[in-house]
Amino acid sequence: MEKQSIIEKNQVRTPCYIVDEQVIKENVELLRQTADAAGCRMLLAQKAFSMFSLYPLIRRYLDGTTASGLYEAKLGQEYFGGETHVFSPAFSDAEFEDVLSVSDHLVFNSFSQWEKFRERALAAGKHCGMRVNPESPTQETPIYDPCTPGSRLGVIRSAFRDQLLEGLSGLHIHCLCEQGPDALEVVMAAFEEKFGRFIPQMKWINFGGGHHITRPGYNIEHLVSLIRGFKQRYEVEVYLEPGEAIALNAGYLVGTVIDLVENDGMNAIMDVSATCHMPDVLEMPYRPRIIGAGFPGEKTYTYRLGGPTCLAGDIIGEYAFSQPLQPGDQLIFCDMAIYTMVKNNTFNGMRLPDIMLLRDNDQLDLVRRFGYDDFKTRLS
Repeated sequence: MEKQSIIEKNQVRTPCYIVDEQVIKENVELLRQTADAAGCRMLLAQKAFSMFSLYPLIRRYLDGTTASGLYEAKLGQEYFGGETHVFSPAFSDAEFEDVLSVSDHLVFNSFSQWEKFRERALAAGKHCGMRVNPESPTQETPIYDPCTPGSRLGVIRSAFRDQLLEGLSGLHIHCLCEQGPDALEVVMAAFEEKFGRFIPQMKWINFGGGHHITRPGYNIEHLVSLIRGFKQRYEVEVYLEPGEAIALNAGYLVGTVIDLVENDGMNAIMDVSATCHMPDVLEMPYRPRIIGAGFPGEKTYTYRLGGPTCLAGDIIGEYAFSQPLQPGDQLIFCDMAIYTMVKNNTFNGMRLPDIMLLRDNDQLDLVRRFGYDDFKTRLS
């Protein structure tokens, strides 16, 4: 049965995220095959997807997790296991001991942080690394490119203090976002040009995330060739830490049309919000696909879809439909497992969407339902 039919048949309470277990499994199987072919280790970047009820499945295929702070690190250690890698633009004194207790690898963002925490990290037996910045922009959206001029992420070559390398066992480079191996090749070349002389002193190199390995058409052979070639040149362990690739095309967000408002075009007010439930629509920005809908003019009836908040810009986009929309119609937004649940918020007192899991047997199971207390207890 098609996934759309299953969702429509169940008439779920909206708003609701639905994560497809089978797609997650297919994605991580492909990632495991890629890691084996390349001879590298593959980690789950929890910043994109941290639905830990699926960790028992994912950990059968991946080597561990990466975290951007203490709470992600605790989640990874508690529910995933394997290796726990932690990077932060700046570790705080208040949390550092807790970070040490739940991590295996620590990646620092500056040599001042390394000097401050080096003795404690090494005494605790941690594998320590430094994030570097090859200053090689590859993206069109600066907000997602750590290599933009003046970036706060990673040490640039002119600020690199090679006299302080003792105790460091790895270098970390994260430059990509939803990109293919061609972009990695550019970044890798810049990294080797600027930092190549220090790689022989290292045991591991982490090329970060942003590798869209599970995207249709991604050139896995090229990626494998790049990683294997790098390993042959330097004889180091290589890590990749995809986030999006693990849950790419594995999620839906189901919303209901509440009202229709005609005002210089027809507006459909939904119970899903761009600013609350899919903030990357405004931040990236991007236009999520809706099952059965097209671009304006492709079908007979065009609507501007907006959320129920007071924010004037809470607009999801313009979509065309074959039939007029009616209050009560449910729309299914695609690719909603990544950077949605991890970023959503309760602005205006919006209720967070339910989270459901579509099992291999086409059964829909409720994972989490949110209510008033989830809003109330955030601020007092």
